[in-house]
Amino acid sequence: MQQLFKHQQNIIGTFAQHKVAANLLMLMMLLSGVWALSKLNTQFLPNFALDFIIVTVVWTGSTAEDVEISITRPIEQELRTLDHIRKMNSTSTNGFSTIILEYEEGSDMGWALDQVKEKVALLRHLPSDAEKPEISRAAHYEQIARVLITGPSDVNELRHLAQRMEHQLLARGISKIKIQGLPKEEIAVQISSAQLEELGLTLPQVGEQIRTMDLFINPLRDGIGINHRIGWAPITRRL
Repeated sequence: MQQLFKHQQNIIGTFAQHKVAANLLMLMMLLSGVWALSKLNTQFLPNFALDFIIVTVVWTGSTAEDVEISITRPIEQELRTLDHIRKMNSTSTNGFSTIILEYEEGSDMGWALDQVKEKVALLRHLPSDAEKPEISRAAHYEQIARVLITGPSDVNELRHLAQRMEHQLLARGISKIKIQGLPKEEIAVQISSAQLEELGLTLPQVGEQIRTMDLFINPLRDGIGINHRIGWAPITRRL
């Protein structure tokens, strides 16, 4: 009978003889679980690298076929010689060309971006009226919050408040902020008839020149009355 009640000489037998030790071990496991849960990184999507580089070109007024022949194909031919490219996809639509380069996992994307910029810079036969190619690396941003700004104030006051909040959040380390719902800003350029005659220009000619330039105009330098100044916005001409 004594053999029936003999404790096993293992960990189960040890805890059976020392119940306090078993309870302490369980308590330590529970505390460790709570501590690990508090340190767990919680986010909507996991962190992952995007090995993509995107080349876009805007050619206003052109057809999809013209974009394909004059822009997309020349850029593709120039970029095919790059190393570590897994796949290349392109899309040609009316007035717009997009080329997406997918690189092999683990590629140095900073070096790859520089290589793409160098290759595109070598192209000399793109349409003269097409915009400069934009080259960027695909980036993943996790949305963390939405902020609604409303009130009886004028839309310009709301715009100023939104922009001030944007600057403050960017200064605190936010990577990207997108403002939606505000109407596009415009600039109004006023030129007297005497100035037009002196320059030998018409209003359509002035408008065309403004469209093709960087719209950060110095009114004191150029002698043109400007009601509101921003960069790259629609132009409103007033007679």
